[in-house]
Amino acid sequence: MTPAGRLDAAIELLGAIETDRRPADAVANEFLRTRRFIGGGDRREISEITWSVLRARRRLGWWLERIGAPVTPRLLSLAMMVLGGMTAHRAESAFGGSRFAPAPLDEAEKRALTQLATHTLDHPGMPDGVRLEIPDFVVEKFRTRFGARLDAECAAMLTQAPLDLRVNLLKTSREAAIEALARDGLRAEPTRLSPWGLRLPARQNVTASAAFRDGLVEIQDEGSQLVALLADARPGMRVVDYCAGAGGKTLALAMMMSNKGHLVACDVSAPRLDAAIKRLRRAGVHNAERHLFAPGDKWAKRQERKCDVVLVDAPCTGTGTWRRNPDARLRLTAQDLAELTVKQANILDEAQRLVKLGGHLIYATCSVLDEENDAQIDGFLARHAGFRVVPLAESWPDYLRGAAMRLSPARDQTDGFFACKLERVG
Repeated sequence: MTPAGRLDAAIELLGAIETDRRPADAVANEFLRTRRFIGGGDRREISEITWSVLRARRRLGWWLERIGAPVTPRLLSLAMMVLGGMTAHRAESAFGGSRFAPAPLDEAEKRALTQLATHTLDHPGMPDGVRLEIPDFVVEKFRTRFGARLDAECAAMLTQAPLDLRVNLLKTSREAAIEALARDGLRAEPTRLSPWGLRLPARQNVTASAAFRDGLVEIQDEGSQLVALLADARPGMRVVDYCAGAGGKTLALAMMMSNKGHLVACDVSAPRLDAAIKRLRRAGVHNAERHLFAPGDKWAKRQERKCDVVLVDAPCTGTGTWRRNPDARLRLTAQDLAELTVKQANILDEAQRLVKLGGHLIYATCSVLDEENDAQIDGFLARHAGFRVVPLAESWPDYLRGAAMRLSPARDQTDGFFACKLERVG
């Protein structure tokens, strides 16, 4: 494809993302899959154009509204080009109208180009929410969470995340996994915090490697690995991954248990649990079963106070994953947060029933908002006096020791995560 052809495809993809309720990566995967004529290199370029617009979406929209131009995929792309430093002549020539290229700019679009060409992406008049590319209603919440690190953390959320892998110790060692990846031309380095983690630059085709196909490694952010590490699941235990989804943490728990003991992956979504089957087989996991929650389900009642570890990776706003999902910040509302906090509290109340005396309940989110994290723990302890917080062990970095794990992109180079370990004492 020509550069103009890739731009035209990116504009079309942006339009699809704006009208589809699904996450942008799901829309993009379907968009590219149904256009088999687009090669691998072109797919990466199209995705890069699209995601650069999504990461700057609030600022681009602010500029277009400021000059009285409509906020369309074409003008968003044009604004990203010229506000990002491209000359007006080169930007206009990209809209050449030839086969597979975007149609030529109309007169209104040309006027917008002229007005934008003398500016850069940032402007001192932008409100904080626009400048930081976050919803207005979370600005003060982020300021409370990050303090002096606010700008740095928000800037980190606008960068492209690296690709983290978890080594599957059921099949190999970290050193052997590094060598296996190197044979496929993938240079991986150990992660700083996770003892099982490897890191590669973003956009590596790991799934095509023999190391991935053979189950030696699994794609998992380092922060997510640390949540599993905090669970401290051991061989012979009875362990429940209460909100398992497609089984990412289930795989890590099975590895920690050396495939010995009883592990149950639970979820309310059959498609998500079904997606775990292939992953469990590839990883060589055989001590795990799946359980689909359904109305009238008696499973939880039969498991009351029988489990050593219950991990609740709760549904959340995902504010800690915005560098991977920049479109999510455009969709999040205060109503979403209010509904999620109610759901999280209800899930905790249900999950705690499974924990035996001396057992542990781990609550985790990929959010950096207090309402979903510390406030949930405070509320839970007020409702359930039989639990206590287990401080992080001294083996963790100094700044992580205390009542909970709090990770963030700028400080820790991970996704934003929260995790707290609770023990049933009565």
